[in-house]
Order: sequence, then C-alpha cells, then structure tokens
Amino acid sequence: MLKQLKEIALEVIVAILPISLAVIILQLTVINISTSQFFQFLSGFGMCILGMVLFLLGVKTGLLPIGEAIGSELPKRGSLLLLVATAFLIGFAVTVAEPDVIVLTGQIDEVSKGSISENILINVIAIGIGFFVAVAMLRIVFGFPIKYLFAAGYAIVLILSFFVPPEFVPVAFDAGGVTTGPMTVPVILSLGIGLSSVLAGRSAISDGFGLIGLASIGPIIGVMIMGIILR
Repeated sequence: MLKQLKEIALEVIVAILPISLAVIILQLTVINISTSQFFQFLSGFGMCILGMVLFLLGVKTGLLPIGEAIGSELPKRGSLLLLVATAFLIGFAVTVAEPDVIVLTGQIDEVSKGSISENILINVIAIGIGFFVAVAMLRIVFGFPIKYLFAAGYAIVLILSFFVPPEFVPVAFDAGGVTTGPMTVPVILSLGIGLSSVLAGRSAISDGFGLIGLASIGPIIGVMIMGIILR
C-alpha cells in the first residue's frame, strides 16, 4: 500500500507541477496578482495534490476491483434483465457523483440564470450514461460490433442537431465530454473488463474497451432531447 501511495503521489505531482510552474512564471513576469491571491493558489495547489492522491488511491484499491468483481459475477446469475438493470444503475450513480459533471452543470445553471436547471441536467446526463452503459453490456454479451453502435449513435446525434435549439448543441457535446471523468471511467471500464473476462472466447481488449466512447453518446442525445422538449 505504501509503495502504491508513493507511485500515485509521484504521478500526481508530475502531472500538476507543469501547470503550477506556468502560473508561477506568469506571476513573476506578467500577471502580478495580489500576494493573498497567489498564496491562495499555492494552498489550493497543495490541497489539489493531496485530494488527487487520495482519490486515485481509492480508485485503484476500491473502485477498479469492485467494478471487475461485479462485471464478472453478473453473468453467473443467468439473468439478462439483472445485468441491464445493474449496468444502468451503476452508470447513473457514478455520473451523479462525477465531479466534472457537477462543475459543468453548475456553470450552465449559473450562466443560463436557472433556465437550464442544474438538477435536471445532471439527471438527464446520468440517464443517458446509464442507458448506454446498459447497451454496452448487451453488446459484450451478444458480441455485436461496436462500430455499428457508434455509427447509429452519432447518426441520431446528427439528426437531432437539426431540431435542437442552438444553445443546447454545445451544452450537449460538453455533457458528453465531462462524463469521461475520474469517477465514471474506471467504474465503467472495470465493469466491462470484468464481464468480458468470464465470457468464453472473448477478448478483454476488444470487448472491454470502447465503452467510454459509447457511453458518452448518451448524454449528448439526452441533452438534445431535453432541448427539444424545453423549446
């Protein structure tokens, strides 16, 4: 555990340090913000490192193993309905807890002055993810080529873009982007890898991956439909 903690801490520091150095250089040469703001940035930098280290440690020691365990256990129950329902609920739950989604929906609610409600938007995004995670699990079970699902999904997105109000189009695509965050990605990937690992003749590489790209289509379609309804 201690060795893993050190490795994660080093990864986080290496990832965040360039951004911090850029801000410090700008402070010394161009920006010249107040001392209190600069020290506030430095304290936030430290808290960010600590928070990310603890979060990633939790992902590696808890979320990834439990995701794979659930994915590998569900087929043994022999119920396709249970598999679909569980995949939907997990997809919905991790999206509601996704920090990127919370930030995006909060900013949209603020900029739109409440016309696009934060709570409604979070639920729409979560439903979209849950639905497509369930579809992704069915694809693994039946061995359906993922390229056809991508083609169908983005064809629906393209058609809806002609009918949705213009202000909802960028929101929809950003909603799809933020679902590829640190909470959603490990759970969905581990769920798919766990499921494909117990199915005979399946490859965890070809069946367990591509799920994030597929799942991110759900929020795009969901937000576009929301825009059409609220028009």
